[in-house]
Amino acid sequence: MSAGGEHPLVECVPNFSEGRRPEVVRAIAAGARAVAGVTVLDTEHDPSHNRMVLTLVGPPDAVLDGALAASAVAVEAIDLTRHTGEHPRMGAVDVVPFVPLRDVSMETCVELARRFASRFAERFGIPVFLYEAAATRPERRDLARVREGQFEGLRERIGTDPARAPDFGPARIHPTAGATAVGARPVLIAYNVDLGTDDLALARRIARQVRERDGGLPAVKAMGFALEDRGIVQVSMNLTDFHRTPLHTAFRAVEARAAEQGVAVEDSEVVGLVPLEAVVLAAAEALRLRGFTPEQIIETRLVGAEPAAAPDPPGPLGQLPVAGFVARVAAPEPVPGGGSVAALAGSLAASLVAMVCRLTLGRTRYQAVQERIAAIEGEAAARQARLLELVDRDAAAYDGVAAALRLPRSDPDERAARQGRLADALRAASEVPLETAEEAAQVGRLAREVAEIGNRNARSDAETAALLAQAAVGSACRNVRVNLDGLGDDPAFVAAMSRRLAPLEARPPG
Repeated sequence: MSAGGEHPLVECVPNFSEGRRPEVVRAIAAGARAVAGVTVLDTEHDPSHNRMVLTLVGPPDAVLDGALAASAVAVEAIDLTRHTGEHPRMGAVDVVPFVPLRDVSMETCVELARRFASRFAERFGIPVFLYEAAATRPERRDLARVREGQFEGLRERIGTDPARAPDFGPARIHPTAGATAVGARPVLIAYNVDLGTDDLALARRIARQVRERDGGLPAVKAMGFALEDRGIVQVSMNLTDFHRTPLHTAFRAVEARAAEQGVAVEDSEVVGLVPLEAVVLAAAEALRLRGFTPEQIIETRLVGAEPAAAPDPPGPLGQLPVAGFVARVAAPEPVPGGGSVAALAGSLAASLVAMVCRLTLGRTRYQAVQERIAAIEGEAAARQARLLELVDRDAAAYDGVAAALRLPRSDPDERAARQGRLADALRAASEVPLETAEEAAQVGRLAREVAEIGNRNARSDAETAALLAQAAVGSACRNVRVNLDGLGDDPAFVAAMSRRLAPLEARPPG
């Protein structure tokens, strides 16, 4: 999300195991609304899944308190020993993710998630497992693995299996409220596609085909459900990065696989809220709108026309307008410098690759390469986002070197301390541009491929992407070498970095 605004904003999207009793749904939402500073943006509940999704926003501490207040109602009202529903669950308060929205970092949301988990476990006596960015174990980043076995299975294993030891709270299941997963993550879109059949095996098979963990679409989690009240089945998806797999790509994938079995899609739905950009991407793709952007939406322009009380503080470099970034580079300051510019060049190259892919998808002439083009689109979008982050990380790494150079050196102790800090800063300032070079090299590989198989009318764009990627790799490698020159006292580090540099310097990607 973009930075800016007067106050930091966090989103929290707790999921509760209740979707059939409207009075309980209302009471849970009311608990959150009663906390000063919290805004309840949305409440969704579904009887088939027997699940409720609440969306809160506000300052970090207020949102934490609001989630606790809503949880108190849920713990009191929900008994998992009597709960049935299509959606997997292990707790009355099943999942509590914190999401950075404005002027808040992911690190802040991780810290917020852990504070919430500690207070929640202590207050309710419920075991808590941390997941996604807040996870303390790599295997717990994936929520599906954390929730494996659900309430009934976890009840048998917790307290006896070390792998199921909670991060907070007692090593025993709460008798009625179960256990809770608490995490920090980016914006997620909950998206369901309903099929015109009651064949649950088909829905589950399609879910396996489209989800990332089984080799499907990147950043997609999926399950198949039966909607017994409607007599149909559903492929239920979480799109964890809509830039990598947009709504329309997910829909097309499910629709195509259902059509192979002679089954039509009835409809689809977004559960909860969705970023405007995600809908714009889907609409532009469906209508094949050339050059359409959110700036062409009337409401977007109206928001932009609102008079500002005061200018926003400077945000991340990657969020600056083009003219603003160019002006910052031209200023008589060393940051942003060549490393940030290299990362931006790589990000632009990846954007061009994604553009060529989107000009190829859905075109009958390129039917034979649709699956590969969709995969390239997802990978390019992911690398574009990572390279944009590296614009700021490179600037921050240089600031670390500059800060070390300013340290006092009037006596031997100060000189030794300064030298140690400078060496650490130079190592960091070497690693960041090397990561840029490695990412940009992969973008160059994608650009070459899409130039061969993508839309012929956009070949020059793919070739431009390859040239930009080549420039990014070369520039980033030069930045690495400059910083390694100052690390003569650490030959092992220099040698290790040089080994990684060698193939990048020998084989440009363009």
